[in-house]
Amino acid sequence: MPGQSDVRVWLRLVLLSCVMLFAPLAWSADGGGAKEQAQRQQDQPLNNAPVWRDVRGGDHPYQTTQVRGVETNVLVQSEGEIWRQIRNGPITIYGGWLLVIVAALIGLYYWRMGPLTLHKRPTGRLVERFSGWERTVHWLTAISFLVLAASGLVILFGKYVLLPVFGYTLFSWLAVLCKNLHNFLGPVFAVGTVLMFFTFVRDNLPKAYDWVWVIKLGGFFGAREHVPSGRFNAGEKSWFWIGVTLLGIVSVVTGFIMLFPNFEQGRGLMQLANVIHAVSAMLFIAMALGHIYVGTIGVEKAYETMRTGMADEIWAQEHHEYWYKEVVKGRPGAAGTLSAARAGAMKEGWKL
Repeated sequence: MPGQSDVRVWLRLVLLSCVMLFAPLAWSADGGGAKEQAQRQQDQPLNNAPVWRDVRGGDHPYQTTQVRGVETNVLVQSEGEIWRQIRNGPITIYGGWLLVIVAALIGLYYWRMGPLTLHKRPTGRLVERFSGWERTVHWLTAISFLVLAASGLVILFGKYVLLPVFGYTLFSWLAVLCKNLHNFLGPVFAVGTVLMFFTFVRDNLPKAYDWVWVIKLGGFFGAREHVPSGRFNAGEKSWFWIGVTLLGIVSVVTGFIMLFPNFEQGRGLMQLANVIHAVSAMLFIAMALGHIYVGTIGVEKAYETMRTGMADEIWAQEHHEYWYKEVVKGRPGAAGTLSAARAGAMKEGWKL
């Protein structure tokens, strides 16, 4: 019979064999285990890359929370850094240069060519171009858009352009003001966009003669000849369909995704919406610069037509001849009426 010492020796041999057999398997399954982590802490203090990789993953079995909802168990979202680089990189750089170049080209054109003036003197007989409802809808949408554009530019470019000038305190107040204006006027602009579409869609349908306006560039270059058009020319129709409708809808939808995070949209969707929102807004503002120029100082008496709703018959003939003829003939459905009354100021000014 073997003694107790022999039994102990055999047990030790068996235990040692088990350790040698299963230790490599345990090390492999643990990926280095605690020993590797301990060694890393000695060689590279505070380097917890494996831990943070698990945290960034968002689906670690031990990463949980008592708060239930979309992404509540995600402690670090790696895509946020990608979004930040896109926003502060291509969008800010290329978007900023786009607006600068467009504004510079408009300024250069005005300096070289000046406004598009009338070929004949006004008669004083007025045509109703826009009704009270149409002007209300236009100015509701236009004013809200201008505030949104200005506040959005401050939010996007403020820390690069305004912060060095204003300092942190004043700029922080301005940024908070712009953020709240942007958030509260967004729904107002959305309502205005819908009203704009249904109010003006009929007169913005493409016509065959619009191609003539496009080919001649609306008479803005060369001899600056008179190019007939309907109530709205091809340029205004392009603004309506591409700017107001397409870019307006894209800006509104993406803005609502960010403004109302109540429908279980995650941060990934909101980051994507933010990128699309910024791109569409830059294009929208660039097109709006051209529209604002033409509607104010670019075309003689264009601003008065939207402010008062009335246009002189000479202005109507030279810029929207087909529409003017429909109004004169009293064609059913033609927006606008011809007034036989002469404007007093025009009458005195032109000795009519």
